[in-house]
Amino acid sequence: MNRIGLVIALVLAAVIGVGFGIHPEWDLKLAALFYDPAIKDFPLRLNPWADFLRDAAMWVAWAFALPAIVAFFVKMFQAERPLIMSGRAMILLMVSMLMAAGLLTNLTFKSFWSRPRPVMVTEFNGPLPFVPWWDPRGQCTRNCSFMSGEGATAFWTMAPAALAPPAWRPLAYTAALTFGMLTSGLRMAFGGHFFTDAAIAGLAVFLMIWLLHGYLYRWRWPRITDARIDAALTRLAWPGYRLMQRWRGRDVGPPPLP
Repeated sequence: MNRIGLVIALVLAAVIGVGFGIHPEWDLKLAALFYDPAIKDFPLRLNPWADFLRDAAMWVAWAFALPAIVAFFVKMFQAERPLIMSGRAMILLMVSMLMAAGLLTNLTFKSFWSRPRPVMVTEFNGPLPFVPWWDPRGQCTRNCSFMSGEGATAFWTMAPAALAPPAWRPLAYTAALTFGMLTSGLRMAFGGHFFTDAAIAGLAVFLMIWLLHGYLYRWRWPRITDARIDAALTRLAWPGYRLMQRWRGRDVGPPPLP
């Protein structure tokens, strides 16, 4: 999560955005690689093993987020206990996953950016006209193509990769990027997304993780520490925790002073 990575991501975003904006037919040509005109469909989406791999990819991604989710809920129900993992790591994993799998894709772009999926466009035996990535005025009405939610979730594994020990970090980043590209390629093969849907999702997720990681770890001015996060969560959880303890006949008093 250094400046070199940021520069590479921004250059790729500019090249892909401008290139596919000027030549939107490139998206169609890449999608056509997975389309079979003889059956007028994307054959791989009819394969049960490919469907299993699609689901398994999401299980893998959420498995990396599970420790942070467990740590948060343990803290909410046992406010006296310190966090069972680093507070900054927990925040990085939880917040970035919620952004990647929810707010950034499904609750924003996919709800308001009406780009049809490849299986929906007339070039691939669908009912709707194709629109380029930058045009939100497509005729898709629900669960649309831009951006790729599953691609964003797969590329989110860059967040746990950023927490790997320094010696292992290059390998972790390589594994996360490979996982994101393979998962996105599978979605393209299903006719579920165009290349730009997945590529821009991956770049947007990287930028979001880069900013959050900088806020928590690299930048000095926020002064975020594991201890401060633990204390803040203790104060947040204490009213509910105190109420539960009162039901058990024990008053734990006000929250401890920071």
